[in-house]
Amino acid sequence: MTPSQSTHHVMMIRPVSFTGNEQTRASNQFQSNEILQPPEIIQQKALQEFEGLVQLLQEAGIKVSVWDDTPSPPTPDSIFPNNWVSFHVDGTVVLYPMLAINRRLERRMDLLKGLEKQGLKISNLIDLTTHESQEKYLEGTGSMVLDRVNRIVYACLSPRTHLELLQVFAETIDYQLLAFNANDVNGFPIYHTNVMLCIGSQFAVVCAEVIAEDERDTVLHSLQKTGHVIVDISASQMAAFAGNMLELKTQAGDQCVVLSQSAFDALSVLQLELLQSLGGQLLVAPIPTIERYGGGSVRCMLAEIFLPQVSASDSQAPLC
Repeated sequence: MTPSQSTHHVMMIRPVSFTGNEQTRASNQFQSNEILQPPEIIQQKALQEFEGLVQLLQEAGIKVSVWDDTPSPPTPDSIFPNNWVSFHVDGTVVLYPMLAINRRLERRMDLLKGLEKQGLKISNLIDLTTHESQEKYLEGTGSMVLDRVNRIVYACLSPRTHLELLQVFAETIDYQLLAFNANDVNGFPIYHTNVMLCIGSQFAVVCAEVIAEDERDTVLHSLQKTGHVIVDISASQMAAFAGNMLELKTQAGDQCVVLSQSAFDALSVLQLELLQSLGGQLLVAPIPTIERYGGGSVRCMLAEIFLPQVSASDSQAPLC
């Protein structure tokens, strides 16, 4: 099957207890330290923002599989499913080890069974979660940005992204690894690669200035060599989640780019025009509550589904 960078199908988790997660705040500089509203108000606003994004995607022609979070145990970050699971075009599903103990509760095998009931094929399950006992973490397509066409893993190292696990992942699914260091303006490691890098079919949005100086050219050269036009964003634009966007395609095959209102507002007219010319229609979602208290944006909310459909010749019982 010819690889594609973007998919027309995503998984999203409807929140029931969204709030600022105390267990993730120390390693996520994008997450607010101030809780200015009661938890029930934060959850109400986050739910409204979530439903708005679902509607935006569906009206654009993107398939969205939505599951409700469970009230118990409480999982305040369940709205960000791409950190615990990834889905691949050969039928592989990968489960990931996460730093925060309460985030590990987000992993749900029933959701994988639900995808199989939709006629999607899961032929191989790679479980990396045992590395949590060794305090080694790799938080899915938050920790990694995948160039699925050229089979390259881009990843900045952080407490949530361990080099050894990056090597295990890359070797297991036969990707080339390009790991690097990236720090924000205060010297803190960028917690997830997908807040400073987005790779589309023809473009790469990247905050080059936060990449370690001796590694910057290597990253940029790799992106350009593989045919991506660089859309360079500043550290202040990155802080507004301008790097946390995602290229998708509609079920009709048209390309589009999903980003938040804060990201859209932070980008210049020229950057937006370049992004639209290379990535297609811009789908803009206002999600200020989720960004403020969750420390993640629209890309974090979308687990891309590349799984193949079950064919008539598949006689094997469901894997999950």
